[in-house]
Amino acid sequence: MNLSIKHNQNDSRGVFLIEGENGVISELTYSKDRNGVMTIDHTETKRSEEGKGYAGKLVAHAVEFAREHDFKIEPLCPFAEVKFDEHPEYRDVRA
Repeated sequence: MNLSIKHNQNDSRGVFLIEGENGVISELTYSKDRNGVMTIDHTETKRSEEGKGYAGKLVAHAVEFAREHDFKIEPLCPFAEVKFDEHPEYRDVRA
């Protein structure tokens, strides 16, 4: 199954998600402020799909998005915070 990451956003909020045949498998939500900081406030993966690395891929995708748009990230979500701690290469975008 080819799973791509989709992105929806407006001026102040956004979501990265991975969808499968039966809907959303995993999602990461964030808010944006006027100072260019994205606050990752939630990640969630369907219980039946946990442990497959989907949420980690979404965090990595959010990091790439931040780099491309010159944003910083505040990993408020505990999962995202752990991923930032595990990946020192994300330091350049940490708020």
